[in-house]
Amino acid sequence: MRRFPGMAAGLCAAALAASGPALAHPHIFIDTGLHLIFDDTGQLAAVRVVWAYDEFTSLLVLEDRGLDSDYDGKLTEDELARLDGFDMGWDEGWPGDLYLKVGEREVALSRPVEHTASFESGRIVTTHLRALETRVEVGGPPVVFAAYDPSYYVAYTLALPTRFEGREGCEAAIAQPNLSAANQRLLDAMAELTADQSLEEYDFPPVGEEFAEKLTVTCAPRS
Repeated sequence: MRRFPGMAAGLCAAALAASGPALAHPHIFIDTGLHLIFDDTGQLAAVRVVWAYDEFTSLLVLEDRGLDSDYDGKLTEDELARLDGFDMGWDEGWPGDLYLKVGEREVALSRPVEHTASFESGRIVTTHLRALETRVEVGGPPVVFAAYDPSYYVAYTLALPTRFEGREGCEAAIAQPNLSAANQRLLDAMAELTADQSLEEYDFPPVGEEFAEKLTVTCAPRS
């Protein structure tokens, strides 16, 4: 785990209590939204990422951090301040489970800044901002975002709105993965593991990209 290591033991223990087939990933589910930010020249400059955690993971995080002790489903300002940043302790070099390609070229994103946290309808919702290390002109090669955990421990779905700031006439289209092919790849990968590996290794074979939705950004030509 690369965002909330204090909670990892509890999640892994829950996974290990399950039967063998149930160890198939994922264990954490995150609805994701991308807010795309353009600079004053109309180039794509940054992306604000929204993560809405599933209710079970949210409960584990709250319990791990001693929040919402009265179980009223509401967090005080102090509790929200203690929650903010819980998923920002990234390992050096970790890509944040977000990937950007312009044509065949990968565009690196900065480490997260300007993070926030809230608690809404039983779910933790966090945001963070990442700048593109090289700004991108939308209108040439395809601009494609994908949110996925290569190990498929975490499942991301682009279920939250895509928003645009700083430029009009932009749209986002989401392409769904071939789930039949992805599930077969997952089964094949699991079949290659020994029983000990299935129980002890949490870095699953890298099948996450095959389950990833892909978001393609297009913008009308600037006048």
